[in-house]
Amino acid sequence: MPRLTVPAARRLLAGARVARLATVTADGGPHLVPVTFALSGDILYTAVDHKPKTTTALRRLANIRAQPRVSVLADHYAEDWEGLWWVRADGMARVSDDPDVMAGPAALLASRYPQYRQQPPAGPLIAITITRWAGWAAAA
Repeated sequence: MPRLTVPAARRLLAGARVARLATVTADGGPHLVPVTFALSGDILYTAVDHKPKTTTALRRLANIRAQPRVSVLADHYAEDWEGLWWVRADGMARVSDDPDVMAGPAALLASRYPQYRQQPPAGPLIAITITRWAGWAAAA
């Protein structure tokens, strides 16, 4: 099964525990970071959480504010290559610090990650409207 259908890509991404968020830097280069996330239809949410960071002025946030085009990639590797797959979701991102906007997505994140039930992400929130799905799986 070389290419995934949109429903299959959405299902695999929704089941992944971690993905990589790619943003565009000011000089046009890529910036890639791992993220936890929740998917609701064609909107992917991720938030700045309580894990230690060197600064709260994260590059991914500045990158999105300057250039909202992003990609999110999740994949699965297995020694049995019949289990290999990857999904990429391209879209437009926006950053929000508004607690009212963050409430619903924070609840979605908490439903996926027990750590967020104990300490909800403080934000900001990144919401990505997915405009293109791509993916591949070795087997159906």
